[in-house]
Amino acid sequence: MRYQADSERYDGRMLYRRTGRSGLLLPAVSLGLWHNFGGVDTYENARAMVLRAFDLGITHMDLANNYGPPPGSAEENFGRIMAQDLRPYRDELIVSTKAGYYMWPGPYGEWGSRKYLIASLDQSLKRMGLEYVDIFYSHRPDPNTPLEETMMALDYAVRSGRALYVGISTYSPEQTRQAAAILRDLGTPCLIHQPAFSMFNRWIEDGLLAVLGEEGIGCIAFSPLAQGLLTNKYLGGSIPSDSRAAKPHGFLKSDDVSAKRVGMVRRLNQLAEGRGQTMAQMAIAWVLRHPQMTSALIGASKVSQIEDCAGAVHNLNFTEQELNAIEAILRDDDEPPVW
Repeated sequence: MRYQADSERYDGRMLYRRTGRSGLLLPAVSLGLWHNFGGVDTYENARAMVLRAFDLGITHMDLANNYGPPPGSAEENFGRIMAQDLRPYRDELIVSTKAGYYMWPGPYGEWGSRKYLIASLDQSLKRMGLEYVDIFYSHRPDPNTPLEETMMALDYAVRSGRALYVGISTYSPEQTRQAAAILRDLGTPCLIHQPAFSMFNRWIEDGLLAVLGEEGIGCIAFSPLAQGLLTNKYLGGSIPSDSRAAKPHGFLKSDDVSAKRVGMVRRLNQLAEGRGQTMAQMAIAWVLRHPQMTSALIGASKVSQIEDCAGAVHNLNFTEQELNAIEAILRDDDEPPVW
């Protein structure tokens, strides 16, 4: 059946936030295609999730060259969805991709050289069937390539028409400040930073958020649900067979689902119920409470999860009492961050 976008997709279903000091608005909830959109997954389910997200006003789809598995297959599947369904809506979409992790053998298949970044972007555009991406990221800092070279490659991606904006991911506060200065001098401002951030991974509060505010750079948090820990999925104490922790190629390991963390989520879930939200909705709202935060980048394995997460935007305010109660629970967290 030919896809027709919901005519009410912009009628208050989603909120849109300005990205730093730019003119670009992003949905407060964006969809990431890191897991469940690759070649090992069911294409029709991936298609249903992308289209439902768009119908809910989620206009931003985030990818990377290595998303799958196998690497590249998430971009290929998204390219099929674009060609089959979303081509008429291309100008309503923000499509982002990244390069930085391993993609092909030899000395030019990963990290941050100009050679790798531009070659990877060309491959990504081919896989997705696009003339350009809206945002192109340096996926991780390269300790062996001059930062100037990596930023010049991002600048070239924009000047050559391959990308409209550029961003960085997982850069430290000082690296972010340096990258922003280089890009500013080149005339291609750093639009956005994509770090991991959740109740179980708060590293960006130790300096990065302040730098982003000073530099006028937007922020989109990946893993705001801590790979699904901050949902009702593990409240029973067991690991569901369809969860990330149960998958051999998943990023979340079964050891991450500790009894202590599950107990904390149960307490947090009681607070969420008192707010009239699901656990996932409150976790997303908590991430979005920072003024520097542009968007929360969710993952999903089924349509109902996207519908649940999108509903977070209808209750983003916290009382001081609620925030203090959350802090009291999180104060007991001494386990490694969940990425």
